[in-house]
Amino acid sequence: MLQLLLLLPLGILAGILAGLLGIGGGLVFSPLLLWLGLSPHQALATSTLAIVPTTAGGSWAHLRRGLLPWPSALAIGSGALVFGLLFGRLGAALPAWQLLASQALMYGALTLFVRPGELAPSKTALNTRQPLLALLCVGAVAGLAGGLLGLGGGLVMVPVMVSALRLPIHLAIRLSTFAVLCASSVAGLLFLQAGRGEWLSALVLGGSAAIGARWSAARLQRVKPAQLAWLLRLLTLLLAIDSARRAAMLFYK
Repeated sequence: MLQLLLLLPLGILAGILAGLLGIGGGLVFSPLLLWLGLSPHQALATSTLAIVPTTAGGSWAHLRRGLLPWPSALAIGSGALVFGLLFGRLGAALPAWQLLASQALMYGALTLFVRPGELAPSKTALNTRQPLLALLCVGAVAGLAGGLLGLGGGLVMVPVMVSALRLPIHLAIRLSTFAVLCASSVAGLLFLQAGRGEWLSALVLGGSAAIGARWSAARLQRVKPAQLAWLLRLLTLLLAIDSARRAAMLFYK
C-alpha cells in the first residue's frame, strides 16, 4: 500500500512531462518500477500499461481543442499500431540487460546527434503540410519503443518530426502523444494476455499521470519551443546514463 501511495505524485510528474513533450511517461515509469523491485521485463510491461491512460489524457485535451489534425494522426497512429503488435512479443525473448542496453543506445544517440537549435527552427523553415507516408514510418518508431522497450517513443519521434520533417514542435508533440497511445494500447493488450505487468501499479501510475497530462497538454502552446527542446535533450541524457548503468549491473551480475 505504501508503494502504491508513492506512485501517485510520481505519476502526476510523469503525466506533466508527457503532456509537454509528447512522451508516454515511460521515462519516469520504468526506472521507478525497477527501483520498487520489479524485474526489467515486468517493469517494462507495467510501464507500457501505465502509458495508455497517460497519453489518453493528453490526446483528449488536444482533440477537445481541435489541435490534432486527423489525417496526420491516423497516419502516425497506424504505424504505431502495426509495429506495436509486431514488437510486442519480441521483448519477452531478450535478456533483461539487452533491453536496458537498447534503451541506453537509443537515448544516447539522441543526446549526441540532436541539437536544441534543430528542435526550434525558425518559422520560415517550417513545413505547413504533413507528409502522411513519412508520418506512418515515424509511427513505427512508437510501435518499436512501446512493444519492445516499454517506452512511448516520444523522445525519438519528436526530434525526427521537427528536424527531418520540419514540423512545428507543438504539432509534433501532439502527434507523438497520439502515436504513443496507439502503440502502448496494442502492446499493453499483448502483455496482459501473456501475464506480464502489474496491472494495479499500472492503474495507479497511469490514472494519476493522466491528470498531469491533461493539465500540461492544455497549456502546451504557452511554452516556448526552445524551452521544450532543452528539456527534451536533458531528459534523453539522464535516461541514457541510467539505462546504461542498469544494463551494466545486470550484465556483470
